[in-house]
Amino acid sequence: MKYILVTGGVISGVGKGVIASSFGTILKSCGIHVTSIKIDPYINIDAGTFSPYEHGEVYVLDDGGEVDLDLGNYERFLDVILHKDNNITTGKVYEHVIRKERKGDYLGKTVQVVPHITDAIQEWVEKISKQPVTDDGKIPEVCIVELGGTIGDIEGMPFVEAFRQFQFRVKRENFCCAHVSLVPSPKSTGEPKTKPTQSSVRELRGLGLSPDLIICRSEKPIGDSIKEKVSNFCHVAPQQVITIHDLSSIYRVPLLMEEQGIIQYLNERLQLNIQMPLPLTFMSTWRNLAERVDHLRKTVNIALVGKYTKLEDAYASVIKALQHASIKSGYKLKLSFIDAVHLEQESKEAEPVLYHKAWQQLCSADGVIVPGGFGQRGINGKIEACKWCREHNTPLLGICLGLQTIVIEFARNVLKLEDANSTEMDPECKNPLVIDMPEHNQGDMGGTMRLGKRPTRFIPQQSTLRQLYGNEEIIQERHRHRYEVNPKYVNDLEASGLKFVGRDEENIRMEIVELEGHDYYVATQFHPEYLSRPLKPSPPFLGLILASVGKLKSYLAKGCRLSPSQLSDNDSDEGSAVDIYHAQTEKLIALNTPGATVPVLLVDEKK
Repeated sequence: MKYILVTGGVISGVGKGVIASSFGTILKSCGIHVTSIKIDPYINIDAGTFSPYEHGEVYVLDDGGEVDLDLGNYERFLDVILHKDNNITTGKVYEHVIRKERKGDYLGKTVQVVPHITDAIQEWVEKISKQPVTDDGKIPEVCIVELGGTIGDIEGMPFVEAFRQFQFRVKRENFCCAHVSLVPSPKSTGEPKTKPTQSSVRELRGLGLSPDLIICRSEKPIGDSIKEKVSNFCHVAPQQVITIHDLSSIYRVPLLMEEQGIIQYLNERLQLNIQMPLPLTFMSTWRNLAERVDHLRKTVNIALVGKYTKLEDAYASVIKALQHASIKSGYKLKLSFIDAVHLEQESKEAEPVLYHKAWQQLCSADGVIVPGGFGQRGINGKIEACKWCREHNTPLLGICLGLQTIVIEFARNVLKLEDANSTEMDPECKNPLVIDMPEHNQGDMGGTMRLGKRPTRFIPQQSTLRQLYGNEEIIQERHRHRYEVNPKYVNDLEASGLKFVGRDEENIRMEIVELEGHDYYVATQFHPEYLSRPLKPSPPFLGLILASVGKLKSYLAKGCRLSPSQLSDNDSDEGSAVDIYHAQTEKLIALNTPGATVPVLLVDEKK
């Protein structure tokens, strides 16, 4: 097993997750099986109890693990299925060690950070790195480990010490350290400054880890002189300094790393036995995706009505899923964030200016998405958004709480149950359209919801979403909720046109709802955004985008296939470069298959 440790310096949030994912993408393109581990030094057992404003969204895995959002980057980039143990926290490690101490596993010894905590970390990494993450069941050959935070954080010290020991445990040819550091360019000087990187690398070395690669993050491209300076002062060769500036899309990052010789270096450093030189078609699928993103011209305007709109990372997977669907449809996503509170006229937080601006954004949107959330704040604003979309035939996708607000709005305004509500918002309401699930309320807050991948069975009737899923009878999607639609009201809702076309296998829980006679008024109790991939967008999101641009009906009529004519820009008679890319996408996917012979697509960028 080979290991690549990705550390960070200067500041957090510098892009270690994307860099680590890009390492995996490049190696996977070479035919190497890859897995990933994210280490978060906080004492929480998992990310499940975090406020979205604290660390962004909580990402949910197949096995129900509530983990850091970076694992979503890994799954999307690498198209793998990770496990909850792929996210290591200080809380998990200490809990594991204390449990062993209580059982007497340490034979009366004094339990200490070194060696007991550090040994537990090393054993955990070795064990998890050998778990299969793809359907073929093959053991990964390379494990990419991202250490959260920055070097020097007191919380991360046990992990740094663990990897200082680990490099000798697995031997040098099996361990590589990549240090990601910010190279700022102060406006006062107008030139990149390497001192922060030098200081960060010096501190890393002082802790016993010597970086093999230094990834310099910057706002703008930095020249060879800066690379040479970093090389001289950080004791690495110039080819071991990789520069990554802000790019047009994250899909460009692996390509930029590959252009700077990262494969050649890793091949020699880790003895990967990659056949060189690489074929001309290497990473063509990924390159094609990046080109498509850069050449999209038409836009689709989607409004996201949420509760945590001050931090985009709170809806990271939703945003990615919308982007995947927009790219597939041939459109650039223009996303407007609307704080649900600002749609409430009677709310104290809804200032007149913000109120009118929010409604202007909602009314001008091509489509609307109402994502998940918790608590009372903003719930009436979400209900108002659902009402607007229902009455004005605006495409709407509701997720989790979004489904529940759709049901409450319909009950209030169509069934005339004015006090219809959720027991989460009003435990004493007379018409509880949404109720809690007793078996998932076990006292503690963490890990007590209905979590993970579960089956949904389509009811045998006409359904837009079933067609989008390829007319499958049963689908598997990930859940994260503790409230559900009250079965007592289902018959009345369906009699008025709100159809529950997808249910759990016991036919008790309502999983998918669609409104009769509406172009696209769909909601899911599960979270389809977690399984969306750049080359395989989530069906509910694809349906929303297609409905928003008026192409859903023709897409369904053609058996859920997008022709080049549907995806063209329609602005000129001649096919543009992007038209060619759209037409070739599915074929180019085959380039990752051994033995595939697909012609390379060359485009003159000047045209």
